[in-house]
Amino acid sequence: MYKRILIVEDEPLIAKDLSYILEDIGIQDITLALSYDDAVKSCKDESYDLILLDVNLSDEKDGIDLAHFINTEIHVPFFFITSYYNSSTVARAKVTQPLAYLLKPFNKHDIQINVEMALYKSEHANENETIFLREKTGTIQLELTNIRYLEAQSNYTKIVTSDTEILASQTLKALLGKLPDSEFVRTHKSFAARIDHITMIKGGYAYLNDIKVPIGRSFKEEFQQRIKII
Repeated sequence: MYKRILIVEDEPLIAKDLSYILEDIGIQDITLALSYDDAVKSCKDESYDLILLDVNLSDEKDGIDLAHFINTEIHVPFFFITSYYNSSTVARAKVTQPLAYLLKPFNKHDIQINVEMALYKSEHANENETIFLREKTGTIQLELTNIRYLEAQSNYTKIVTSDTEILASQTLKALLGKLPDSEFVRTHKSFAARIDHITMIKGGYAYLNDIKVPIGRSFKEEFQQRIKII
C-alpha cells in the first residue's frame, strides 16, 4: 500500500524498529522525527496519512501537545505508542481523540493491526462525508451524517435531516444505491434510516429519538441482521 507515515519518537532505536515493522506491511514512505519541533516541521513540509506519536519527547512540549497541533492545524489521524499509562497522562491524551493508545513494550502484530485499522478508518471517514444532491431548486451539498431517514414519495424521495427536509428528484431505490450501504438500512418499502441514528426498536417501528419509521414484514429479517440484534 502506498501510504505516508510519520513516526514521532525521541529514541532512535525504537523509531527504527517501528519503521521496520511498517515496511513489513508494505509501507515504504516513512519519516522519522525525534522531537516536537522536528515533527511540526515535517507536518508543515509534507502531508501524511497517519502519525505514530510517543508521549514523552524529551522536550518542553510532548506528544500530547503535538496531538493538539495535529488536530488544529493539519487534521491527520494519529495514535499514541507510549510507556506512560498513569491516569493524568491518559486524561490529557484522550481528549485529543487518538485512534489508539498502545503501551510499550509493543509487539509487531499490535502495531501492524492498529496501523492497518487506522488507515482503513481514515480512508472511509473521508469518503462520502458529503454528497451533492439534485433537488427542485438546484444542486445542494448535504452531509451524510445529518440524514436521519429517507421516505419514498412516488418518483421522489424526502430526505429528513437533523434540521430540514429536502425533496430529492430520484426514487428511494436509486438514492439508496448511491449512499454508503454500511450507513443506511431499508426498513420498509417506503422508508430507510441511517443506522447510527436509530435509538430504539419497538412495536414494529425503528425510533430515531422522537421520530419513528415503520419496519415492514418483508424487510424485518434483513433489518435485524444489519443492526445486529442479539
